[in-house]
Amino acid sequence: MLSLFPLLQGRDPSDCVLTISCRQVGYGLGTKRGKWDDAAKAPLDQSIVDVTKEAIELGYRHLDGAEGYANEEELGAAIKASKVPREQLFVTTKIHAVHKKNVEEAFALSLKKLGLDYVDLYLLHGPWFADTEQELQQRWAELEAIKASGRARSIGVSNFLQEHVESVLKTAKVPPAINQIEFHPYLQHGDLLPFLRKNNIAAAAYGPLVPLTTATDGPVNALWKQLADKYGVSESEIGLRWCIDQGLVVLTTSSKKERLERYLKKLPLIKLTPKEVSDIAELGQQKHYRSFWKERFAPDDRR
Repeated sequence: MLSLFPLLQGRDPSDCVLTISCRQVGYGLGTKRGKWDDAAKAPLDQSIVDVTKEAIELGYRHLDGAEGYANEEELGAAIKASKVPREQLFVTTKIHAVHKKNVEEAFALSLKKLGLDYVDLYLLHGPWFADTEQELQQRWAELEAIKASGRARSIGVSNFLQEHVESVLKTAKVPPAINQIEFHPYLQHGDLLPFLRKNNIAAAAYGPLVPLTTATDGPVNALWKQLADKYGVSESEIGLRWCIDQGLVVLTTSSKKERLERYLKKLPLIKLTPKEVSDIAELGQQKHYRSFWKERFAPDDRR
């Protein structure tokens, strides 16, 4: 089983990179399993429930959802059907920007859909949640109030650039626990990771395998294949391990049982060398590609 518990407690992930207890891979119900338009109003999608329940039964304990995916009810149903004790799970959800005027109402609705009394992590889904710096700071204060109530054990942000995190930190009583970002060799965000580390903010990577899925035939492919052969794993595992070895939590949305099992089995058994990590990073700089939220960022924005 893999999760981010140690990271949110301020532990250095390099202390436990090879142990099962340092659980750093989460199962995400992201856009791949989102319900859009009319489907969002449809009855429970049992296929989403089933694949999520299977992931839990395989050993995934960090479950990442969001209001914006319109599948919180499915996540809640999967948690209930799995019969895994609540205290063994780490459940994340996010507030959608359409509710930027009423955070408390949105959070209460998320809890109702999830069928839970609390979540382990509640995130602002993007910096576009507010129109001004002051409004963003107010929204963060509202998340702090939710945390103070005990209904969110930790609070954080998603898709934030350094400038957005800095705005929050100016007035925050509780700093963000984590920033969840699209992260892979073709989108390394400049100096964002060092900035987050300096401020004791963890980072989570969604879309870590974009070089294998949507930005194929890029400069890292040959090296990932070479390293996969060296370590006796798949190229997907090399891509995930590259993030893990930089201290990031990684999220997978795979629905393939064999692949999910391999991640849990193989990822704790390998560790890339510092040179291998830097070689991948250097090759990745040769190409820029953003797979998600393209409408929110300039095409050439590498931050």
